[in-house]
Amino acid sequence: MNQLEDMRLFVTVLDCGSFTAAAEALGLSKQLVSRRLMALEARLGVRLLNRSTRRLAVTPLGQAYQERARQIIKDVDEAEQAISLQQAVPRGALRLSAPMSFGTLHLSTLLPGFLERYPDISIELDLNDRMVDLLDEGYDMAIRIGILPDSALIARALGASEMVTCCSPGYLDHHDAPKTPVDLREHQCLLYGHSKAVDWLYWCDGRPERIAVRGRYRVNNGELVRDAAVAGLGLAVLPTFIVASQLAGGELVTVLDTFRPPPTKIYAIYPQHRQASLPIRVFSDYLYDALNARPWTNPA
Repeated sequence: MNQLEDMRLFVTVLDCGSFTAAAEALGLSKQLVSRRLMALEARLGVRLLNRSTRRLAVTPLGQAYQERARQIIKDVDEAEQAISLQQAVPRGALRLSAPMSFGTLHLSTLLPGFLERYPDISIELDLNDRMVDLLDEGYDMAIRIGILPDSALIARALGASEMVTCCSPGYLDHHDAPKTPVDLREHQCLLYGHSKAVDWLYWCDGRPERIAVRGRYRVNNGELVRDAAVAGLGLAVLPTFIVASQLAGGELVTVLDTFRPPPTKIYAIYPQHRQASLPIRVFSDYLYDALNARPWTNPA
């Protein structure tokens, strides 16, 4: 874990007076705050806090660490703000991570325009569906889609994409369209991922319901799932950012629309200590404007 982020967490716990209040202030779970403070103490080899059921008491070593940490945080924040304000033009390097399909379908067309607009910014982009650790692996920003886990990272919503159940018109020529999600058990489903059990999420009577599905074709790439659906091999659940053009052209049609779950949000996430970065700010602004101009995007 990044040392500066641990310092911020420790100072916030002392300022708030409890793990619960600090967790609420940081937007994290109480359990995560407690685990990170225990890991910090283990790394330092000292006890910073004395814990009881009623209150937290800082130890003498914890008091000394707090004073140094508070000054270091202040110095870092002032240094970043001063440099950002002096930059008349955004400049610097951005190391980015993004999901494979989203990157090939959308970032591939958006990044040239960004680099042309900001010639003093360089980008290193890693396309990978793996959940990277920004702090440990040295990324400045990542694009994430869906529900975010607890973390101390900053998250900015860039837009949202619908998850649709779709198939080719030819598939429906030979199979009755499902009327309810339960009917999917009688259909060939095109499966994304490598887990043995696959559930598709639907909204039934105002609450989420997961339906176990099965099929003969399983792949870990959304574009290949889309192509299999276009070929008539079965039903697929995919985001509109992958299938928008096929839906518009009639190669795919949607089913079970009345059971469609809420839109899935698309986020830019980055470490707290990078929120003053001008390159990150202009890049996230650029993505927000560009994505919300696309027909498949719900407003962020």
